[in-house]
Amino acid sequence: MFAVPDNTLLRPENPALRHPVRVALAYAADRDRWRHLLRYDPDQRFSALVDRDERQEIWLMSWLPGQQTDLHDHAFSTGAFTVVSGKLHETVARRAPGGRAVTELHALTAGQSRVFGPGYVHQVRNEGVDPAISIHVYRDGGREMRPYHHDLLNGPIQD
Repeated sequence: MFAVPDNTLLRPENPALRHPVRVALAYAADRDRWRHLLRYDPDQRFSALVDRDERQEIWLMSWLPGQQTDLHDHAFSTGAFTVVSGKLHETVARRAPGGRAVTELHALTAGQSRVFGPGYVHQVRNEGVDPAISIHVYRDGGREMRPYHHDLLNGPIQD
């Protein structure tokens, strides 16, 4: 235990300074904040801006079975995404030290998150039979997506 002096002021937390996973989890838990935006589009993955400030954007995405992104990075952005419901699969493409091509596969269920930063090349898809919902946090550059293709010998190569 410790004592807090009477004259101590509690400063309000700056949400933009919280880790992006914590932000994504908080938005995922607050369904009233985004429920009215949710749609499912049979032709393409749906996305809607939930909130924005000077440092970050929070996006809602819905994924019908079979919907996916192309292999991409988010340029200079950092952030995270959290699965709200359903299941998503992420493929991460990178080069290991020494230049060897590496592919990592991650199966994500509700409540699980992934973090990304500049040059993080991945693809996200719904391989399941049920729709999925996710919340994405983008910082320092927004949601720009630069396309890549995967070379089995050299790893991800920007298109």
